Amino acid sequence: MPNAPLPIDITNCDREPIHVPGTIQPFGFLISVSTDWLISRVSANIAEFMDTPPEALLGTPLAALFSDRASHALRNMAAKLRGSDAIERMFGLALVDDGPLFDVALHFVDRALVIEAEPVKGETLDAAMLVRTMVVRLEHIGELNDFLREGARQIRALTGFDRVMVYRFDAVGSGEVVAEALRSGVDSFLGLNYPASDIPTQARALYLRSVFRIIADVDAVAVPILPSKDLRGEPLDQSISVLRAVSPIHIEYLRNMGVQASMSISIIVDGALWGLFACHHYSPRLPGFALRSAAELFGRMFSMMLESRERRIAREYEQRARLIADQLMTSAARDGSRLKNVAWLGEMIFGAIPADGVGVSIDGEIVLSGLAPDAAQFARIVDRLNLLSASQIFATDRIVAQLPEAGAFAHLAAGMLAIPLSRSPRDYVILFRTERLHAVRWAGNPAKEIVHGPNGPRLTPRKSFETWSELVRGTSLPFTPAELIVAETLRVALLEIVLQLSDSATLDRLRAQEHQEMLIAELNHRVRNILSLIRGLISQTRDSALSADAFVATLDDRVQALARAHDQLTAERWAPARLIDLILTETHAYLGAKRDRIALDGPNVLIDPTAFTALALVVHELVTNAAKYGSLSDGGSVTLAWDIAEDGTLAIRWREEGGPPVAPPTRKGFGSTIIEQSIPYDLGGSAVTAFPVTGFEAAFAIPARFVGAILPDAVATDALPHVEPERGRALEGCVVLLVEDSMIIALDCEDSLRELGAQDVCTAPSVDRALALIEEREIDFAVLDFNLGDETSVAVAKQLRARQVPFVFATGYGDALDVTDDLRQIAVIFKPYSIVTLAAAITAAGPLAGRH
Repeated sequence: MPNAPLPIDITNCDREPIHVPGTIQPFGFLISVSTDWLISRVSANIAEFMDTPPEALLGTPLAALFSDRASHALRNMAAKLRGSDAIERMFGLALVDDGPLFDVALHFVDRALVIEAEPVKGETLDAAMLVRTMVVRLEHIGELNDFLREGARQIRALTGFDRVMVYRFDAVGSGEVVAEALRSGVDSFLGLNYPASDIPTQARALYLRSVFRIIADVDAVAVPILPSKDLRGEPLDQSISVLRAVSPIHIEYLRNMGVQASMSISIIVDGALWGLFACHHYSPRLPGFALRSAAELFGRMFSMMLESRERRIAREYEQRARLIADQLMTSAARDGSRLKNVAWLGEMIFGAIPADGVGVSIDGEIVLSGLAPDAAQFARIVDRLNLLSASQIFATDRIVAQLPEAGAFAHLAAGMLAIPLSRSPRDYVILFRTERLHAVRWAGNPAKEIVHGPNGPRLTPRKSFETWSELVRGTSLPFTPAELIVAETLRVALLEIVLQLSDSATLDRLRAQEHQEMLIAELNHRVRNILSLIRGLISQTRDSALSADAFVATLDDRVQALARAHDQLTAERWAPARLIDLILTETHAYLGAKRDRIALDGPNVLIDPTAFTALALVVHELVTNAAKYGSLSDGGSVTLAWDIAEDGTLAIRWREEGGPPVAPPTRKGFGSTIIEQSIPYDLGGSAVTAFPVTGFEAAFAIPARFVGAILPDAVATDALPHVEPERGRALEGCVVLLVEDSMIIALDCEDSLRELGAQDVCTAPSVDRALALIEEREIDFAVLDFNLGDETSVAVAKQLRARQVPFVFATGYGDALDVTDDLRQIAVIFKPYSIVTLAAAITAAGPLAGRH
C-alpha cells in the first residue's frame, strides 16, 4: 500500500543527501546571467522554448535572446531582490516580440542572476484575491483540528492533487499525518507516523530555505545545465530553484509508493519547521506557475495564522494557570502547613498542570500523594536532580532515560516535572505522569535495516509501506512548552510562600535569607542575560548600522551603566544604596584620568532601589556628554552638588565651566531625552536644563519617597584615585576554549577574545562538546559559562585543572557559585562583561599555557 506522505531525500544520517546538481525538471528552462548580463549557463532544453541551441547562447548578452521590453522587465525584477534567498516572480511575460507568454522566477546565486521560465499554463489568475478568499474561510474555523483539515481541503481545491496531507513533526523529528483531504477512492493516511530518519537534517534545513517544492512527473528525464561547472569548478547552487531536479533515491522512493507527482509546502511557526502540506498524485501533474505561487502564498498565510492560534491558546492557558498560582500562594501564605499537605497541593497544581501524582521534599522530609514512586525511589530521583543545574525546572517524559532503575515504577510514574524550591540542600515539588501505553501506527517498520542499494552506500528507499504497529512503553504524555512556562510561574509563587513562612523563627529567618539570595541571584541572572543579549546583538549588527562603531560604543556604555547600577543594588540585597557610590561608579568607569576634574559636594544620602536605575542613566549621560562635548572635553571642570530640602526632596545640581562655548542644541538625541525626561517620567520629579555660554547646567529634584536615610559620615569632595585598566593583547597567539550556551553572547565574547589576541576560539554550547574539544585541541585558556541549561561547567573546569590550563568562570547569577573548595579561587566575571573585564580576568587567572 503506497502510504508515505511527502517528497524527501532518503539518506544515511551521517551522509549528505544525494542531489543531482546541474539538472532541472523539463517543464521549463533556466538561464544564468553574470553581473555584466552575459549568459553564463543555460539548460540543455532551451531550444524547445526559445528556438536557439544552447551552444549559441553561452557568452552572449541577454539582450541578444530576449526583447528589449523583456530585458527591461527582468532588470527591474532583479533590482527588487533583497536577501540571500529572495525570489521575484512575473507572470505572463513575452520574452521575445510576438512570442508565447512565460511565467518567470528570478533569484541570485553568489554574483549570478538565475532566470527560470516556463510557458504560461491556464488562465491568468489574481493570486492575492484568491488567497484572500481562502484565508477568510480559515478565519471562521474554531478548533485546531478543523483548522488543519480545512487547510488541506483548500490546498487540494486549489491544486487538484489526489491527496493533500498536513504532516506535523514532533520534538524528536518523527512525523504524523494530522489532517488530510482525498479524492474519492484514494487510501487514507490519517494518523500514520513516520520516523525522523525519513527526512534527514539537511532536507529539513532546505525546507526552511525553500518553502515550496514540486515534482511534476517521476518518469521525466532531468535536463542538464550547461556548462555543469563555472570557471571556479563549482556547480550551480540550486537550493531555491523552482525547476530543481531531485535525487534518484527520492524518485525511487516515490515510484515504490506508486506516486507519479508530488508537491510540498513548508509550514513554519516561530521560525522552525512545524510541518508540511504534502501532496500526492497518481498521474503526472503540473499546476500552472501562478497557481503554484498562490498555493505557496496560502501556505505562508496558513503558517502565520497557525502561529497566532498556538500563541493565543498558550496565552489563555497561562492566564488560567496564573490565577491558580495566585490562589495557591494566598492559601499557603495563610496556613503554612498546607505546603506539606500534598493532597491539597496536588489538587491545586493539577488544575494548572495536569498530572497523576505529586511528591514534596522539604528539609529532607518526603511526602507523596497519588500515583508516585515510593519514598526510597523518590529519594533517588532527588539525588539525580541534585546533579543538575540549580534553580531550574526540569521536565522529562521518560524518567528512565535519566535514572535507569526508574523502569521498576514506570507504570506509576513514567514522566516528571521537578520544581526546585531552594539551592543547597534542594527542596522540590515534583509532578508525576503515569505511563501512557499507546500504539503508534508507523508507515513501515521504523527500525528498518540499512541496505546498500543501486545508488551507493545509502539507505535504499522503502519497498514496503504497509502499516506497522508498535506499543510504546515507559513514556508519559510530554510536558508542553506552555506547561513549562506555568511551572516557572508556580516555582516563583512557591518560593515566595517559603520565604514568608520562614520568618517565624531564627532558623527559618536564616533559610529565608538563603531563599531571598537565590531570588536576587535569579533576578540578577535574568537581567544580566538580557543585557548580555542586547549588547551582543548590537555588536553583531555593527555592519548594518549607520556609523556602526559610534552606535555600538554609545549603547554599550549605557548597557554597562545599567549593569553597574544593578550590581550595586544586588550587593545591598536590593536595599537603599548610597548616592555617592552611584556617582563614583559611573565617573570611575568612564572618565579615567579626567576623574579628578569633577568636584563632589553633598550629604551621604541613600537612594531607594526603585529610583537607582533611572538616576544611574541620568548621571551616565551627564558624564559622557561632558566628556565628549562639554567642559571635560577641554580643560574645564564640573561641580556636582546635592542637598536635602525641608520637605525631604533631594536636589541635585550639575554645573560645567571652563570648557568650549555652549549653545542650545538644534536637535535632541536619546541622551538628552534621558537627562530631561527620565526623572520626571519615572520618578515624578523634575529636571531643568540650561545652556549658558560658560557651560551646561542642570538641576534635578528627586521626590522624598525615593530618598532614604542620611548617613553621618561625610562625602569626600576630592576625587578618588583612578587607574585606567589596560587591555593589551593578553591572549596573543593562544587557542581559547569558550563554553557558552547562548549563540549571541558567544559571538560577542568571541569577538572580544580575538581582539585580545586569541589566534583561535573554539566554541562549545555544552559540557560534552567542550570535553571533546579539550581532547581534540591543545587549549591555552578557557572562559566557562557556569550555568549551561540543565548542567554546569564543573566537569569542564576539573578537566582543565587536571591539564593545568588556566580558565575563568562567567555567570549571570550573583557572586557565589555552587562549586567545590578546589574551584572557589577561580576568577569569576559577571555578565554582561566587556573586553576590559575579560582582560582583567585573564591577568588574574595566572600564566597562560602553550604558545603564549
